[in-house]
Amino acid sequence: MSGTRQAIAAARRLVVKVGSSALTTAGSGLDVARLDALVDAIAERVARDTQIVLVSSGAIGAGLAPLSLGKRPRDLATQQAAASVGQLALAHAYAESFGRYSLTVGQVLLTSDDVVRRSHYRNAQRTFSRLLALGAVPVVNENDTVATEEIRFGDNDRLAALVAHLIGADALVLLSDVDGLYDGDPRHGATRKLTEVLSESDVDGISVGMSSSGLGTGGMVSKLAAARTAAGAGIPVLLAAASEASAALTSASPGTAFAPADTRLSARRFWLGYAADTTGRLRLDDGAVTAVVRRRRSLLAAGITGVEGDFQAGDVVDLVDAKDRPVARGVVAFDATELPDLIGHSTPELPEEHRREVVHADDLVPLRR
Repeated sequence: MSGTRQAIAAARRLVVKVGSSALTTAGSGLDVARLDALVDAIAERVARDTQIVLVSSGAIGAGLAPLSLGKRPRDLATQQAAASVGQLALAHAYAESFGRYSLTVGQVLLTSDDVVRRSHYRNAQRTFSRLLALGAVPVVNENDTVATEEIRFGDNDRLAALVAHLIGADALVLLSDVDGLYDGDPRHGATRKLTEVLSESDVDGISVGMSSSGLGTGGMVSKLAAARTAAGAGIPVLLAAASEASAALTSASPGTAFAPADTRLSARRFWLGYAADTTGRLRLDDGAVTAVVRRRRSLLAAGITGVEGDFQAGDVVDLVDAKDRPVARGVVAFDATELPDLIGHSTPELPEEHRREVVHADDLVPLRR
């Protein structure tokens, strides 16, 4: 067994994410037998003194049948209505199922605002910490009932990766209707399953498709993105089929394992790189990209070629290269209105009150490409 799988099997704090297609069907709504099987596997792992946070999709899917909806609605208002009905059914089903093992569940509904805003992020950390200390199993979902297009996560895979870092998880397990990552769409001819992903180069060029169930929002695209996010932040990840949940949570033997980066990002740097909302962009020349990404230096005015957006000092901005690709994120030290007169000038050429870094190295996170 690889070191990554050993780390997942031995994790003392674990985030488990399950997709809509693994819990619900379009015609019948919530599948209680599937949910019970998942809870059986989680309870078995909890009995081994592992703290588990469950990120569960399925609220909208669980609300379809009671509202006589034949498929997942496309408009936001009907999605929110289905979530309103389905979330209650889903929470009740989890409470009943975990109750078979005398385990208490606590529902946590999040919007992206809860991790984008630093104060909300800390509040969420404290809530999870206390629930786990009290022996409860937090069950997390995006708050579909009130989320809007502007603030929604878009998929619970990304939410699971964010929660994994937020709570300091030792590993992340993504469960869905597929048994791992393939080098192509397994529905379209011969493909090969990747059992271990050791670095970014292992997944370069891989083409993955969206979910075909009509119930979920992300498919393999979002699962791969979430796995790369968590692994890049230092968290080992296992992608496996929900039908193999027991093996995934005990031996970590099925599916695809993603090796973590050597260094785990601090909570602040992870928030900067993956959770914070950005309000503008700074365009960098090649020399500045090298300094920021490879040498981990502060960004100076001399290396900036353009400014976009309406931001203030203290906001988070994207740093992009000449090909318009984001290469880093950071907290900017100037207002957008101040920078046009400063960019392209070396520090000695600037007025004394402006002789400082535009983005300090301590407030800057290079992005994985």
